[in-house]
Amino acid sequence: MMSLEEYLAIPYILAVESFEGPDGDWLRRASFPELPGCLVEGYSAVEIIEKLDELRVRRIIEMVDKGEEIPVPRPPLKSAIPALNKEQLEFARWLVSHGRLSDQS
Repeated sequence: MMSLEEYLAIPYILAVESFEGPDGDWLRRASFPELPGCLVEGYSAVEIIEKLDELRVRRIIEMVDKGEEIPVPRPPLKSAIPALNKEQLEFARWLVSHGRLSDQS
């Protein structure tokens, strides 16, 4: 079983579309079609995407708490920057302490 952090790192497909509302105004709809119950509508694409991501987190936490199966269409994302090991960190410190590398621009 995956951890909550791993579930939250699953890269779901984001779908965004514009549509005409009942009063003639144009609205935006964003969803994660692979994750049930994750759909948001509004006027601003940026705002609905932010709200959708908040909903995604709440929905996954809720599904974990209830023991529901969470769709895993692809593996969770891992950090793009690998962690440095002890030897690499010591070498970086040596470079800085010997003036070979600086954190100043």
